[in-house]
This record gives sequence, structure tokens and C-alpha cells, in this order.
Amino acid sequence: MGTAIVFIVLLLIVCAIIKKMAKDKAKGKSSCGCSCGSCSGCNDSCGKQ
Repeated sequence: MGTAIVFIVLLLIVCAIIKKMAKDKAKGKSSCGCSCGSCSGCNDSCGKQ
């Protein structure tokens, strides 16, 4: 029973993180924090934020 509760809680946390990432992506926010030197996918989005 305890294992099932922990699994459900972890699943809810993962779903919340994915939902937040999807919202951020829709708003055009970068997930890498936009340190352009360390993230190859960030170079195009740094000027847009």
C-alpha cells in the first residue's frame, strides 16, 4: 500500500514538471536558462526573451 502511494505521488510530480515545461515552451522560454555558451539550442532564443 505504501509503495502505491509513493508511486502516485511521484507520478503527480513528474506530470506537474512536464506540464510546466510545456507551458514554458509555449511561452517561448528556454529550458537551458539561456547561458548561450553552454547550450547549443539556446543560441536562437536568447534574443527573444
